[in-house]
Amino acid sequence: MLPFARVTVIGLGLIGSSIARGVRSAMPTVRVTGYDADPDVRATATRIDLCDDVADSAGAAVIDADLVVLCVPVGAMGAVAAEFAADLPSDAIVSDVGGSKESVIAALRAVLPDATIVPGHPVAGTEHSGPESGFATLFRGRWCILTPEEATPDAAVIRLRSFWKALGANVEIMTPRHHDLVLAVTSHVPHLIAYSIVGTASDLEEVTQGEVIKYSAGGFRDFTRIAASDPTMWRDVFLNNREAVLEILQRLTEDVTMLQRAIRWGDGDALFDLFTRTRAIRRSIIEQGQDDPAPDFGRSHE
Repeated sequence: MLPFARVTVIGLGLIGSSIARGVRSAMPTVRVTGYDADPDVRATATRIDLCDDVADSAGAAVIDADLVVLCVPVGAMGAVAAEFAADLPSDAIVSDVGGSKESVIAALRAVLPDATIVPGHPVAGTEHSGPESGFATLFRGRWCILTPEEATPDAAVIRLRSFWKALGANVEIMTPRHHDLVLAVTSHVPHLIAYSIVGTASDLEEVTQGEVIKYSAGGFRDFTRIAASDPTMWRDVFLNNREAVLEILQRLTEDVTMLQRAIRWGDGDALFDLFTRTRAIRRSIIEQGQDDPAPDFGRSHE
């Protein structure tokens, strides 16, 4: 039995369009309604037949929904939810895909005080955006983290877990606070480092006469891939998960200082020990199926 009969996706970018495609592929009898605040995105979604119906307003999109999934930047969650609050069915479940959870719960609860809210975060994506960037298998074999409040009915969590499993995801349950700390380590701070390094390289382009770009090898090239991610989404993630991000940045600063000392004083043992530990982590990521073991991230060099 399918967990939902009518799913509404609000925000038809990479994640939202992938959810719509995934539902239509894995649960073809489920009706999918989409909405995006950008009329050009709505027109594109209609043209490519992304959903069964593309609504002209958030309220119209949710009016008969069993599940509403908010796929908008975390800083916009509250405002978007306020647009459909009056039209939301009393028995509908509201979820999201945002990268920070404590702030999202607070924003949604402020405008939907009586709604059943089960926040979620599919840990998947690419550097691309827009309704034509999504694909049905984006979540296959990836983790989706659900962060329900203590008072959330178990039945609602079970239904949403079944939904994400149908899309091919592995599902984990965490508290919102723990999620925000874990993602600060695994996603948010790495993105911040990528933005910083690519920005520094840009500043050095004139000094190096274009050689930073010309001779980009795997390491810098992959930083540029991360740094090409949606700027609005990541701005909002950092502002809405600031405490966890700042905590991890402080730890990182201390570790970088240690590395500076090791390099300055020629402490090769310290460097070797660190590089050995980090190599083992990379191997663990591959063993758990979170990346491809092919050389150079599986890129072809034709």
